[in-house]
Amino acid sequence: MMLPKFSKRTQWDLQESAYSAALQLAKLRGALLDLTASNPTTCGLIADAQHWRETLLAADSSIYDPNPRGMCSARVSVAKYYWEQTKTTLDPDNIFLTTSTSEAYSFLFRLLCDAGDEILIAQPSYPLFEFLADLDDVQLIPYPLFYDHGWHLDLAAMEARITPRTRAIILVHPNNPTGHFTSVQQRSQIEGLAKCHGLALIVDEVFLDYAVDASREIANSASFVSGEHPVLTFVLSGISKICALPQMKVAWISVRGTQEIVTAATERLEVIADTFLSMNTPIQHALPAMLEARHEIQKQITGRVRTNLAELDRQLHQQGLLSRLLVEAGWYVVVRIPALGCTNAAAIRLLEAENVLVHPGDFYGFAGEGWLIVSLLTPTDEFDDGIMRLIRFFHSEIESQRTQPVR
Repeated sequence: MMLPKFSKRTQWDLQESAYSAALQLAKLRGALLDLTASNPTTCGLIADAQHWRETLLAADSSIYDPNPRGMCSARVSVAKYYWEQTKTTLDPDNIFLTTSTSEAYSFLFRLLCDAGDEILIAQPSYPLFEFLADLDDVQLIPYPLFYDHGWHLDLAAMEARITPRTRAIILVHPNNPTGHFTSVQQRSQIEGLAKCHGLALIVDEVFLDYAVDASREIANSASFVSGEHPVLTFVLSGISKICALPQMKVAWISVRGTQEIVTAATERLEVIADTFLSMNTPIQHALPAMLEARHEIQKQITGRVRTNLAELDRQLHQQGLLSRLLVEAGWYVVVRIPALGCTNAAAIRLLEAENVLVHPGDFYGFAGEGWLIVSLLTPTDEFDDGIMRLIRFFHSEIESQRTQPVR
């Protein structure tokens, strides 16, 4: 019997990895300390949902408004969110609602790229982008970030990666998982580079509301919707992070630039969005209430992140083996561990020995060994215990190496 053929874009390695196998065994053992937790709905964080639930139930969904950009009232609420955050006035007609930022990326890849075209993206970065690019036949070209008392961009290295097939630059502001903002100076440099080469900017700001440092204002934390826009700029965000409601599936694209280029882009985006019409009516009715209710859950998340980061620093200060990198925003922190060979293998040994789950740096494209990614969203008691076990494990690993006989 002839078997159906599958697209080359889906030829991923679907075999279970050693990491996944170790995780399944750890779950069977129970009492797993998950230092990768990123779902706020399962981390003991409680949103005040009464207001938007009432709106959701009361919405008259019998009337369907198939506006490809999304219902006007919902888009107005997004514009209001940005006014409250940045005092920037946005035209709701230049905002497109999507079910997720993943869908937003897909729309933009189709808008900007033909099959085989290229988009530049920072490394380290979130691994989901690779799958999104595969599904839209786009090539992702990484440009390097480097760390020196903070994360920095090598503009010359970025420019060296631009080819005739490059169509856009992706910025995650603040970056996930490094937690750094794109500085005002870097924004200006990147915009200049994009203008010179005729490139668009795609700016993902889902973690923008979660600055870590409460003691000072971070000058670089302004949204890309504000300021001048010398190049076509698409700003992405959504309520998965802003309202800690990943299950509600609302995100958006805000289109910024000169009037002529914005008009050309939005006309084409409207056709793409109209082809799918993925937004459902009740959730659009509830979006204004969800955005209004964001402050309480954001306060809980910011408190959890800052408490856990302080505990991490306290435990790290008591020893000299492990350290962490500077983090400005978001829910994650990068921990530096001793170079003990493959970090992926070390993460598996940690899981087997201590039932502590972390992500090795190579999941996010970190160069070299010795990087772990830890979530600051984990419930505090579990986080404290997990960090204690993590530190104990690597001290034990180092001691074990020292006591091995020399051959």
